[in-house]
Amino acid sequence: MSEIIVVDHPLVQHKLTLMRRTKTATADFRRLAREIALLLGYEITRNLLLEPLAIETPLEPMQASRLAGKKLCLISILRAGNGLLDGMLDLVPSARVGHIGLYRDPETLQPVEYYYKVPEDLAERPVVVLDPMLATANSAVAAVDRIKRDGATEIKFCCLLAAPEGVRRLTTAHPDVAVFTAAIDRELDDHGYILPGLGDAGDRIYGTK
Repeated sequence: MSEIIVVDHPLVQHKLTLMRRTKTATADFRRLAREIALLLGYEITRNLLLEPLAIETPLEPMQASRLAGKKLCLISILRAGNGLLDGMLDLVPSARVGHIGLYRDPETLQPVEYYYKVPEDLAERPVVVLDPMLATANSAVAAVDRIKRDGATEIKFCCLLAAPEGVRRLTTAHPDVAVFTAAIDRELDDHGYILPGLGDAGDRIYGTK
């Protein structure tokens, strides 16, 4: 079974409430997305592997710890995923970055891929897929399908909001992928939007509506 982690930290929930409000300005919405992404990233990276490292402090030598193995890869589902990317990079600036361009066909709600660029050694890295909304999960499933074809095996999915329908779809298609979110909302409407939600995350991040 997939692991579903709802990050209910008070700061996450407070910032999410501000993002949900219709009157929140574009600049504030973008900043809040970045801040929440950093806080979600703290939970997502909790189990990264460490290795010992001998260092010198100003007072004496010691055995300390550092991240082990290949660096984390963050994969943004364009375009809205980039709204979370900067916050994650604030936390893990050495992470590698990939992009998957997917748009949702307005009639079928199915994803259409138009861009794909990831590190060549993706199979050797832990991967976090970023998209603010897990609604129908069609894009999320398509993105995970795609990176698995490139050999990725250690995959987590990060979003601001999820719908129960999207959680079921992603975890059924990919039960090995853990989902991290700030909230699971009530349902999807007839157009595939999350209710009560926060509107179209991409439009609100970039001010295109």
